[in-house]
Amino acid sequence: MEEPWDFEFLSRIADSCLSFLSEFVDDWVANDMRVSIFKILLSWLIFSLIAIHFAWKVYGNTVNDMYYRQGAGQNGGTPDTAPHLSGWESKVGDTLKTHRD
Repeated sequence: MEEPWDFEFLSRIADSCLSFLSEFVDDWVANDMRVSIFKILLSWLIFSLIAIHFAWKVYGNTVNDMYYRQGAGQNGGTPDTAPHLSGWESKVGDTLKTHRD
């Protein structure tokens, strides 16, 4: 019983996609003002993405090196603890907590 429903569902999806594409092609060919604006914006988006891609190819390593923290420590150049504080703020008489199985 599941087979006809699945086929009908897929058929409706395919028909709706086909009708959308045919309307889109008709609008694209019409050279309406909104289609012209859409073409300009679409070409600007594609141009921008291509420019970003090539810029990242050329300057990507430089940008990555600028923001990569170099040196020793927990996060690159940052020290493990602040110099004016002890590792864990504890009183002198406190016993250290240990992990027990």
